[in-house]
Amino acid sequence: MSDVDGTTRPRIRRADLRRMREALDHGETALPAEVPVSVPAPRPAPVPQGAPRGTILTVCTGNICRSPMGEVLLRARLRDLGVRVHSAGTHALVDHEMTEQAQQLAVANGADAGDAAAHRARLLTVQHLAETDLVLTMAREHRSYVVQLSPALLRRTFTVREFARLAATLSDDEVRRGLSAAGTDAGARLRALAELVGGQRGLVPAEPDQDDVVDPYRRSQNTYELSASQLVPAVAEVERVVRAALA
Repeated sequence: MSDVDGTTRPRIRRADLRRMREALDHGETALPAEVPVSVPAPRPAPVPQGAPRGTILTVCTGNICRSPMGEVLLRARLRDLGVRVHSAGTHALVDHEMTEQAQQLAVANGADAGDAAAHRARLLTVQHLAETDLVLTMAREHRSYVVQLSPALLRRTFTVREFARLAATLSDDEVRRGLSAAGTDAGARLRALAELVGGQRGLVPAEPDQDDVVDPYRRSQNTYELSASQLVPAVAEVERVVRAALA
């Protein structure tokens, strides 16, 4: 039996309740020792159907070009795994839509047109980071911003191209073996994946600027296409290792 606030009350049989009342009528103030009180063990809360299986956050500046492209592309690729993918901007143009060019390129590369059209920019907050297992930024400046905002995420924050470059050194089997002690919780496995991929830092040489996705905002169609050409392969590599971790 539960109160309205969900707490569980002890179960007492009617005969025992009668004996308690008789004891009180005779002036006794303590519960008779032989009266058993049965308190059922608490039941674990059920996991809601369709609950997210881990969370990935993509980050850029205005949250209207690069990070929403990454968001909707990853969401489409990981939808069957139930992974939650969202995005935010360090200096977001709050409530603005994705630019038309970004929407077109995202859809052309496999994103859901409805997701792309529904996007509205939002400002990155500490709360967004607290709810995230893996952070993928579009450039090193965003990675630095995230870590300054939430230092605890240092080992779980990468630029998306950096993450892809490091992940490419690990086979699917190596990912699975590396996560063998991570348990079955999807969020925990994503966090462990970040640690595993981060352990490859320093093993694969790269020019730092090769880890950034170029910002196409208010620039030519060619720049938008260049930005997408840098982002799309990185998203594909993210999908591969996330699948190895969760599927």
